[in-house]
Amino acid sequence: MSDQTNKAQQEEELLNEADAAIAEEVLEGMVDDAASDELAKAQEEAANYREAALRAQADAQNARRRAEQDVEKAHKFALEKFAKSIITVADNLERALSSTDEGSEKDPMREGVELTYKDLMETLARFEVKAVAPEGEPFNPELHQAMTMVPNPNMEPNTVMDVVQKGYTLNGRLLRPAMVVVSSAA
Repeated sequence: MSDQTNKAQQEEELLNEADAAIAEEVLEGMVDDAASDELAKAQEEAANYREAALRAQADAQNARRRAEQDVEKAHKFALEKFAKSIITVADNLERALSSTDEGSEKDPMREGVELTYKDLMETLARFEVKAVAPEGEPFNPELHQAMTMVPNPNMEPNTVMDVVQKGYTLNGRLLRPAMVVVSSAA
């Protein structure tokens, strides 16, 4: 009986050890699953933080770029109000020249107005203020303002026949549209 008892005890011990090993493996698997779940959550959280950091960096870069563009535009178009005011002086000098006789070149008054007009136009050109005088060109509603349309069989339709008042641009931006007479189909 003692042999059988010993055998039974040994079998019981083996079963207990096997159960313990199985339980240990199951626990390890559970720990590994829990650890892998935690790891997955941590990696996802890290990815979210990385994405947020990249977005913040991109937003900062975009804000910096917009600010640089705003400063550039401010420098480029700072003279806009002044230029709008001064082009009326150019218009008045042109009117003064057109009201005097062109044959009287020795007239000191006409000569003074011509020199003043020439100097003003050179100064405006130096600051990128350019005249828009589109006579003979196709009508462009972005640069021209049609005052009237006149039938003209000698010109193609929608061609500028006459410029009533010159337009002006500052660095490519329209200050004032040219007021024009446009041809229409006869």
